[in-house]
Amino acid sequence: MSYLPKKQPLSHDFDENVQYMKKQLGVDISFDCIHLDLEYAGRRMALFMVDGFVKDDILHYLMKLLADLKPDQLDPDPLLRLMKTYIPYVEISKSDDLNQGIDWVLSGPTVLIVEGVPEIIQIDARTYPVRGPEEPDVERVVRGARDGFVETIIFNTALTRRRVRDRSLRMEYMSIGRRSKTDICISYIEDIADPHIVGRIKDSLKKIDTDGLPMGEKTVEEFICGRHFNPYPLVRYTERPDTAAVHLFEGHVLVFVDGSPSVLITPTTFWHHLQHAEEYRQKPIVGAYLRFVRFLAVWISIFLLPLWYLFSVQKELLPISLSFIGPEEIGVVPLFLQFIIIELGMDMLRMATIHTPTSVSTGLGLVSAIVIGQVAIEVGLFVNEVVLYIAVAAIGTFATPTYELSLANRLLRLSLLALTALFGVPGYMAGFTLAILFFVSFKSFHIPYLWPFIPFNYKAIRDVIFRIPMPLKNRRPVVLHPKDPDR
Repeated sequence: MSYLPKKQPLSHDFDENVQYMKKQLGVDISFDCIHLDLEYAGRRMALFMVDGFVKDDILHYLMKLLADLKPDQLDPDPLLRLMKTYIPYVEISKSDDLNQGIDWVLSGPTVLIVEGVPEIIQIDARTYPVRGPEEPDVERVVRGARDGFVETIIFNTALTRRRVRDRSLRMEYMSIGRRSKTDICISYIEDIADPHIVGRIKDSLKKIDTDGLPMGEKTVEEFICGRHFNPYPLVRYTERPDTAAVHLFEGHVLVFVDGSPSVLITPTTFWHHLQHAEEYRQKPIVGAYLRFVRFLAVWISIFLLPLWYLFSVQKELLPISLSFIGPEEIGVVPLFLQFIIIELGMDMLRMATIHTPTSVSTGLGLVSAIVIGQVAIEVGLFVNEVVLYIAVAAIGTFATPTYELSLANRLLRLSLLALTALFGVPGYMAGFTLAILFFVSFKSFHIPYLWPFIPFNYKAIRDVIFRIPMPLKNRRPVVLHPKDPDR
């Protein structure tokens, strides 16, 4: 059964309209839902609003203007006179549906009902509690802009428009959630983005049927992408307006969700999750070096531990010059179990750090690294080399630009390690092959996840591997089918 209410036309009886609004909003029960019973220009009026959403100074100014009205000033068309002459506010609209008026009030605007007027008036004089646009913690740069998205959608769209002053930039509004009525914005540059991609994303959003979006953009991702058992992210999140602007210029489509400081970038490939703004804040040769180091770190975070484990248990695979690899004494606990214990311990430490106040997080790190780690080695629970290689793999995980990708890579590392422990060299090779086949098997919307590596595109893979100079970076990804790929 759908929760969406049917249209409720205004009655000719003013009191009946007011009572309906009061009942549906729970004015007599909810302390923050406010009803003001007024009388101006010889007509009864009613204002409905939510305390905390309304700008008090603007509302007080409008009430003063209404108080100065004379009865003859509202003739012959009071609705037209009010909207175009006596309510001097930018964002104002009307409706003949009381249920729509209720949705307006719960979203923040103020609703005005006037006796003898067959429509309600919406005055969008709302304000939301908002923090300052500080630099995002997970996307910091040495040089560059320090502003980041916040939890208010209108602020985020403004930060984006500040960087994309294109007349074809579109910000299309949607409301999702039968009960939450969450504001959503779909953003794209009409002269660049492929209309088929835009239409496909819109259709995916329109099909979302749920009570609300409690986790904001993450809930949207699960609805539009599906593949719930696939750990790899099919969209990219960013909290940086400059990163969002870059993807708009390439032809991507952004999804803003009110209440979330992260913006969804769609569609994306595996390589999009390995790029970082820092690479473009340095000289091209430095940026190319940073990208190479980042790719190497990600590779290490996935394949180093299983490879070291393989050489440790089958030393005959190593040449004499590398015979030092692997511990001389494994200890009481098997190597594989040591890896599992430390991996789980790293995740426990990460979760504990999230829930620990900043003032004591340093102490938590010291306890974990010195007390637990050192004592575990001394009593023989862990081997020194195991701790070393786990630390190197952890550094590679932390060097991954996208947090979601780093978590998915950790699951892949554990799976590859398990196959290597069970089957040795065949297990390692089979795990590597299955990983490649897994990446090839799925798409982000219609784009192959490993493009431009598979299927291969020389120019595109060159741009992925090397950080080319910005004056030359005017090629948009052909897989997005941009309208002007060479501009």
